Amino acid sequence: MTLPRQIKGTAPVLIIADHASNRVPEGVDLGIDPALLEDHIGIDIGTAALAEALAEALEAPAIIATVSRLVIDMNREPGELSLIPSASDGHVIPGNLALSETEHVLRRTAIHTPYHAAIDAAVETHRPELLLSLHSFTPQLATAPDEQRPWPIGILYNQDSRAARIALPLLAARGLHVGDNQPYSGETLNYTMDRHAEARGLPYFCIEIRNDGLRTREDIAHWCRIIADTTHQLLRALRQS
Repeated sequence: MTLPRQIKGTAPVLIIADHASNRVPEGVDLGIDPALLEDHIGIDIGTAALAEALAEALEAPAIIATVSRLVIDMNREPGELSLIPSASDGHVIPGNLALSETEHVLRRTAIHTPYHAAIDAAVETHRPELLLSLHSFTPQLATAPDEQRPWPIGILYNQDSRAARIALPLLAARGLHVGDNQPYSGETLNYTMDRHAEARGLPYFCIEIRNDGLRTREDIAHWCRIIADTTHQLLRALRQS
């Protein structure tokens, strides 16, 4: 069994990072160039460091994934084909092409299920007022080289847009060009928040940061200040609504 990393805290926020690791467990052979694990297809670059920084700044608990999304994607429903991807942004993942049902079940029960069980337990015991979900995205997809991704940050949401509608103008007021459900849409890529927030009626702040802004310690500190301050404002606004 592979468990997520957990950080303790007392603030009324639970930080979650679904794609924060590029680790491949022993016994799993993806059949790819190891360098791809450092790419955006293997990890949401910068999110582990940002989650740690925010946990410290907010004094908040955090749950951080410890396995690469190429092994199993924590932000996908168990029945989805993309749960264990056969390809990502133009790169075939040979080791995932002909997995037996036994291997599928093993990855789900050893990695995906414990991760979400940890989030369930943290929500039930900590009773947060807000879930803060962290992701990063690449400035340019190899499969869509002409697609412009100018947003340094995007806010994702599905049916429950309470926190997003407050956060969007707060971030824009800082002079940021903020993606409203861009470059991805929470209406289609929102499993973790759908399960742990929307299903409970719990507000959530789901963030995508362009990964060229998360490469250095200074970058992490910069976004930590912005997100921590916005989270404090968001909590106040949600309590007043």
